Amino acid sequence: MKPIPTDFHDLLKDETKAYLFLATIMPDGSPQLTPVWFNADGKHILINTARGRVKDRNMRARPRVALVIQDPKTPYRYLQIRGRVDENTEQGGDEHINALSLKYDGKPWKKPANQTRVIYKILPEHVDAH
Repeated sequence: MKPIPTDFHDLLKDETKAYLFLATIMPDGSPQLTPVWFNADGKHILINTARGRVKDRNMRARPRVALVIQDPKTPYRYLQIRGRVDENTEQGGDEHINALSLKYDGKPWKKPANQTRVIYKILPEHVDAH
């Protein structure tokens, strides 16, 4: 695993509302791309989705992913990361999406009926910083 350069760690902090663009692989091999909220735990990039969504199904079946985290202040400054899903869990999923909602929207998340949230832990394996 190539580490994320320290001069790009600001993009991973909660104070920076950078979006992550997540690329997953569809069953036919074509890419699928989604902007998502995220945070990091020092080892993994953490995203959250509802069980059954396209990205959820794709990452369960094909755990290789690519992502871009773009600096909201300087669009040509970004991290490009290729990696794999190291783990997914429903445990703490509601609390995690609530924390992300507070970070990005400044308000608590309102849980829709019959929705199960899943945390995906993505392990960076190749990092390019621009």
